[in-house]
Amino acid sequence: MHVKKIAAVPHRILWSLVGLLLTIGGTFIEAHFASAPWSWNQYGVQTTSLGVTYQIGAVLLVGCLGGKTAGALSQIAYVVLGLTWLPVFYQGGGMSYLSQPYFGYLLGFILGAWVCGFLAFQSSTKLESLAFSCLCGLLTIHLSGLVYLLLNYVVGSRLIQTTLLEAVLSYSVYPLPGHLVIACTVAVLSYCLRYVMLY
Repeated sequence: MHVKKIAAVPHRILWSLVGLLLTIGGTFIEAHFASAPWSWNQYGVQTTSLGVTYQIGAVLLVGCLGGKTAGALSQIAYVVLGLTWLPVFYQGGGMSYLSQPYFGYLLGFILGAWVCGFLAFQSSTKLESLAFSCLCGLLTIHLSGLVYLLLNYVVGSRLIQTTLLEAVLSYSVYPLPGHLVIACTVAVLSYCLRYVMLY
C-alpha cells in the first residue's frame, strides 16, 4: 500500500529550507552518544564522540520527513551555496572543492536524500521501513563518494597525497560506524515525528 506523498509545493519548500539549515548546522556539530542512564548516579553523564558530525543525519532526516524532492532540493542548495559563496562546508567552501577527492560524498548527499525520501514514503510509517530508507540513503552517499574517489585516482588528481586505500579508509570505513549510529537514530526520530505530524 502506498502512502499519500507530500505533494504540496509549500511543504516541499518548507522541508527543503529545513533540510538546508539542518545540514549547514550539522556540518559543524560533532556527534556524541551518552552513557547508559543506569550508570549516571555512579559516574554522571559520560559522552563519547562518534568521530563524525550530524551532517549526514540532517540529510537522512529531511528525506524521511520531507520526501525525495525536498530532500534532494535541500542538498542541491547546500552544494551550490558551498561552491559559490558561503563557507558552509566543513573546511570552508568555493569551487576548489570540486577537485577534492572527498567531494563525491557531498554530491552523494543529493542522491542519498532522494533515495531515502523515496523509500520512506513507499509504505505506511514503520520503524523498520524508515531504518531501511536511512541505510539505503547512507549507502548511496558512500557509494557516490567511493566512485568520485576512484575517478580522482584514475585521472591522477594532483591534490591527492594518499593512496586510494588510505582515502577509502579515511572517508568511508572509519566514519561508517558513527554514520550507522546516526542513521539508526534518525530512523527512530523520524518514526516518532511522523506520528506526531500525522503522516
